[in-house]
Amino acid sequence: MSEAAKWYVIHTYSGYENKVAQNIEKVVENRKLHELIREVRVPTEKVTEITDGKTKEIERKTYPGYVLVKMIVTDDSWYVVRNTRGCTGFVGPASEPTPLSEEEVKSLFGIDVSAVEVNFKVGDRVQISGTAMDGFIGVVQSIDLENRSVDLLVSMFGRETPTTLPISQVVSVED
Repeated sequence: MSEAAKWYVIHTYSGYENKVAQNIEKVVENRKLHELIREVRVPTEKVTEITDGKTKEIERKTYPGYVLVKMIVTDDSWYVVRNTRGCTGFVGPASEPTPLSEEEVKSLFGIDVSAVEVNFKVGDRVQISGTAMDGFIGVVQSIDLENRSVDLLVSMFGRETPTTLPISQVVSVED
């Protein structure tokens, strides 16, 4: 396939989001449509809820009634999604599949669809910028590209202090 898969939004009956996602994944598996329909997600967020004085973390749907699908739109993939029980259609003008922009994908998933590039590696010395610890030097302990964070060991007031920062707040230091 020369065409790139894009993210699309599907409208579902409220409360059927997980069932629709499972049904689409099952059809993709059975019909071997992995190269057309790449990923199916129900956007959720972790929320701390306090009930009867007890705190617990629950997962709540960010957009009830919607499912996200990363796919290449063909007659087959459109048919599979459109004819899934609980699915009312694609979000777009006249229920035509309209892909999400890179900015929308970034805001939905908290990730940039473009590749992340870092100019430092584990063991390198880096300088912190754009935080309360501005100017402090630290040693990179680990880099998490998926979450776009970096673990540092920073020497503060004569003590080694571990800290985690977004990659954007760390600058490589030339020795």
